Amino acid sequence: MKILAIISGEYGIRHVDNIRKHAPEGWTVESWKAPAAFPLIMDYPEDYLPKSFPASDFILSFAENRSVAELIPEIAQMTGARGVVVAVDSEAWLPRGLARQLIGWLERMTVACATPKPLCSLTEHDYKVTRRDRETYNSEIIAEFAKYFGQPDIRLSVDEATRTVSRAEVRVDAVCGCARHVAEKLVGLGVDEVEERAGLFHHHFPCLASMVKLNDYNHDTLMHESGHLLQENMEEQLKAFKQVKYIAPGTKSE
Repeated sequence: MKILAIISGEYGIRHVDNIRKHAPEGWTVESWKAPAAFPLIMDYPEDYLPKSFPASDFILSFAENRSVAELIPEIAQMTGARGVVVAVDSEAWLPRGLARQLIGWLERMTVACATPKPLCSLTEHDYKVTRRDRETYNSEIIAEFAKYFGQPDIRLSVDEATRTVSRAEVRVDAVCGCARHVAEKLVGLGVDEVEERAGLFHHHFPCLASMVKLNDYNHDTLMHESGHLLQENMEEQLKAFKQVKYIAPGTKSE
C-alpha cells in the first residue's frame, strides 16, 4: 500500500513515525506538510499545492486546519488515491458539516472517505461520529489500513493461578502508537487493576486528542473517549477473571 500523509506539525509526525515503524512489509508512507495559513475563501485550491504528488493508494490527513479539507479532492485526483481517512481528534480540524461535504465531494469522484472522531474509533467497517453513533463505509483500501491501525485491539492472556496478565498482544494499534505503549506496561498487573491502569497509561502516552468538551459526546472530551475505547477492549476479556465482592447490609465484609 502506498500512503500519502498530510501533516501540519508534531501531531501528524508522531502518527507517521508509528505507521512507518510498524506497517506491514510492502507499505510505503510519504508525507506532505500543508501550508500553515489559508485565506477565508480559496478560489483556486491548486495554488496551495505542489506541482505533483507521488502516486498513492490511500490518503491520511492529520491536518490541524479545517481549510485543508478543501484541498483533499484535488490531492486525491493528483495521486490516484482510492480511499481517504481524515483524523478528527479535534472538532476544530473538521467540523461535522464540513466532514459531510468532504465525503460528498469525494463520493462523486468514486473515492471512499472516513472521518473517524476520534481517529482511534476506526474499524474495518465503521467509525464513531458521536458518542452513540457510528458511520459505516465500504472501502477495501481503508479496511486494509484499519486491520493494522485504528480502534485498538489488545489480546490479553491471564495466568489463572495468580490472576495477573501474562501476555498482551497488539492485534490493532492506535494510529499514534498508544495501544502498543499501553500493552507493554500491562504484563504482570492484576486483573482487577488493568482497566484503570490502562487508562492512566493512555493519558500519560500522552494522547493528543482534544480536551474540549463536546455536546455530542455527552460533554466529555475526545481524549477521554479514546481512553474509554481502549478500556472497553479489555473489559470483556477480563470479566471472567474478576472477583466480585458482595456486601450484605448490617454485616461486616470478609
